Amino acid sequence: MRAVKSNYYQIVIAGSGFSGSLTALALGQCGFHVCIIEKGEHPRFAIGESSTPVADMILRALSSRYQLPWLHDFSRYGSWQKAHPEIVCGIKRGFSYYKHYPGQAFFTDPDHSNELLVAASASDSVSDTNWLRADFDHFLVRQVKASQIDYHDHTEILSATRKENTWTFTANCRGERVTFHGAFFIDATGSGHLVHKLLSIGSTTEGFLTNSFAVFSHLDNLPRWTDVLHQKKISTDDYPYDPDHSALHHILDEGWAWALRFNNRQTSWGFVLDGTLQHEDTKELWHAMQIKYPDLGRLLKNAAFSAQPGGIVRSGRLQRKLSRCFGEGWVALPHTAGFVDPLFSSGIAFALTGVERIVQMLSAHKAFDRRLYEGLTEYEVALRRELGLLDLLIAGCYKAMPHFPLFNAWSMLYFAFTLAHEKRRLQHKPVGCLLEADNPEIQRIAQTSYEKLRSITAQKTISPQDINRFTETIRKRILPYNTAGLLDPSHRHMYRHTATE
Repeated sequence: MRAVKSNYYQIVIAGSGFSGSLTALALGQCGFHVCIIEKGEHPRFAIGESSTPVADMILRALSSRYQLPWLHDFSRYGSWQKAHPEIVCGIKRGFSYYKHYPGQAFFTDPDHSNELLVAASASDSVSDTNWLRADFDHFLVRQVKASQIDYHDHTEILSATRKENTWTFTANCRGERVTFHGAFFIDATGSGHLVHKLLSIGSTTEGFLTNSFAVFSHLDNLPRWTDVLHQKKISTDDYPYDPDHSALHHILDEGWAWALRFNNRQTSWGFVLDGTLQHEDTKELWHAMQIKYPDLGRLLKNAAFSAQPGGIVRSGRLQRKLSRCFGEGWVALPHTAGFVDPLFSSGIAFALTGVERIVQMLSAHKAFDRRLYEGLTEYEVALRRELGLLDLLIAGCYKAMPHFPLFNAWSMLYFAFTLAHEKRRLQHKPVGCLLEADNPEIQRIAQTSYEKLRSITAQKTISPQDINRFTETIRKRILPYNTAGLLDPSHRHMYRHTATE
């Protein structure tokens, strides 16, 4: 490689997924001289993700606070379709769960004993969205370029040194050696690999209760689950929405499967399974799940893999967290700092919460002074609390998956805590942690409920009385936050608009 040029920036961002690009755009509006360094290029495959009411609130807040009016359109399905129908997404009206049992066709009853639908919006036009990340991330990169923010793709950072409050990064840009200088560095790459290579900051799975991995892809022309239900003569007349227009979860004994539909006839599909189970060959595992759960096989039998990724992708263990989230002159965005599991679609909100915090702190402390680092200390504490609470809630779900009534009751903790956080934002109160993870009472409820769930699921047999008592305990504990009638028997597991008005 030969030397070609040197660049100086106030802030250097590594990674151009939606978090990195939005951070760059907001910081650019604050007057910072920013660049993004991207190892790859766009458009590129990324697993489908779904937004939530909190994620959409943050998009609107970023749009208003940093004069990014176009961003507001992406916070609701209706405005997204009106402004940018060419950027593929899907309707996400809420969270849908269907319990499958090994070797059996899906079945339920008039009380929806094996179903749970939790609406997050009142109509299609104001609903959340399933993001085709390849399209949305590529759009954001085009906005970065249009905003005159320097963008360097096909550029791999090789080394970093810091001297006199300035970073010097050496990178390989299309075979040429390039040097970048910056006062502050943001890792938005979405994994711990870069900070480990540059700064020897380790990533660990220690301390997590959840242990899961995923096998996933994008599929073309996947049959609709609603059509399967109708073929089985299962009524959907009292459903609050079409479950194919949602984050659709098929709950299994050893994990779950997701289906996120997009407007272009593609569907993001994946199995997320207990990581303690015996790992098989990826293709064998994909087909084994279809055999074990017949109606999933019915769905997947004739589905074709989309051009991207073109086959099945397998992850390692999903759970990870950096030993440190910040240091002198650098910070990791949340999706780089740690991850638990995609079960509650918390990834976008978790990432955007961090974007919101980091941009606010940097814009308030442009000299990168001591007060910034006090704020970053609080940021790291908040991330730890959020990851810890998410881990606890998701680990409980895995314990309860073989027993759907327990899963149903336990999952209400997540929805109740979400309602509490939505209410705080809508009332314009100071925002703490996602899911109100900084609230000691919420942490106490989660911890004591998890211990009770663990003791129940450790029993050889679980009686209906055990389940009823546990359900009643959860109903009482979430009462101060439950503005949606969660666990009201009259709803029969069909909850209409649950987002706080």
